[in-house]
Amino acid sequence: MQRRDELEHNLAAVRERIARACEQHGRAADEVTLIVVTKTHPASDVAILAELGVTDVGENRHPEAGDKHREVVEAGIDLRWHFVGALQTNKAGAVARYADVVQSLDRPKLARALDRGAQAAGRTLRCLIQVDFDTTDPGRAGVPPQDVAALAEVVVTECPHLELGGVMTVAPLGQDPAPSFAHLREISTELTRTVPSATTISAGMSEDFETAIAHGATHVRVGRSVLGQRSLLQ
Repeated sequence: MQRRDELEHNLAAVRERIARACEQHGRAADEVTLIVVTKTHPASDVAILAELGVTDVGENRHPEAGDKHREVVEAGIDLRWHFVGALQTNKAGAVARYADVVQSLDRPKLARALDRGAQAAGRTLRCLIQVDFDTTDPGRAGVPPQDVAALAEVVVTECPHLELGGVMTVAPLGQDPAPSFAHLREISTELTRTVPSATTISAGMSEDFETAIAHGATHVRVGRSVLGQRSLLQ
């Protein structure tokens, strides 16, 4: 019961922060979906979160994510699973079998691999284009802002088993996140002119999700503020 109490307390605090940020910026609290990022935490935590009303969880590594998904599904728990980490092409097919949303699409080769995986699984996979605003670190995941439209075209015209849902970003480390979140909103507005259904803006984590909400985030990805410090499963 102690862990349940801890998660319930933390989750209530995060929901209150979301509600306050929405009120401050003239938005309804139900405009923002909370994704609890459960990476490195056990399936038992995911089960508790589901009991507490969480509908969306995020994972960033395969095969840990797939193993946890299977354990949770076998327990009869129905959630939306978001894959939010950098994804190697050779793992795309496996991830396409269990993820409901892949938030880290950042190159045409990955799009085509996810499409093949979704086709093999007999399903349609929702994807977000991850946008990288950090010009100082070329090794970071994400597509540069100027390349979003070209990648979106690949998804729409070449990948019939993918649904383009919108955009995602991770704010550059050590920088004010506001300019990146504002730019992401501009990119989203432009994208929806050609793909009207691509309305998701996934931005903001434990330390900056209020700023993301101020700039139009529809989904925030929160791990530490709900679950505490990561456990070492591996």
